Amino acid sequence: MNSYHLVLFTLDDQRYALHLSAVERAVCAVDVTPLPRAPEIVLGVINVQGRIVPVVNMRKRFRLPERDLKLSDQIVIARTSRRTVALVVDAVTGVTELSEREIVSPGKIVPGTQYVEGVVKLEDGLVLIHDLNQFLSLDEEKALDVSLDANG
Repeated sequence: MNSYHLVLFTLDDQRYALHLSAVERAVCAVDVTPLPRAPEIVLGVINVQGRIVPVVNMRKRFRLPERDLKLSDQIVIARTSRRTVALVVDAVTGVTELSEREIVSPGKIVPGTQYVEGVVKLEDGLVLIHDLNQFLSLDEEKALDVSLDANG
């Protein structure tokens, strides 16, 4: 039986998770530099140890109310199959290990839930496991590449 290590984080009152293997680190919120002509989902860029990393707006992707970045927010630096991205979250709340059978396919609950690869029920509520590789559409990836090239 496979087991999964997940990094748990919150946006508003909902908990989400990413596979630990995709997460580089979590850092305190920093100023985000706007990136002209970037896709709407991209807030801008930050400098992570000399690398320019796009900051993705998870609130917009999950249709949550927009709000300004707070000093108490955290940024999760994570890798998709194509690039490193920074995700603004309210708080990283920990790491958990789950067995494969504890994870429910989102299609069994709500068909057509893109960006979410599974749902898990913990003692204190549900957690949506986020699929980073589905987060940016191909059009958004292309627009981001153009914007990064033009501003790099």
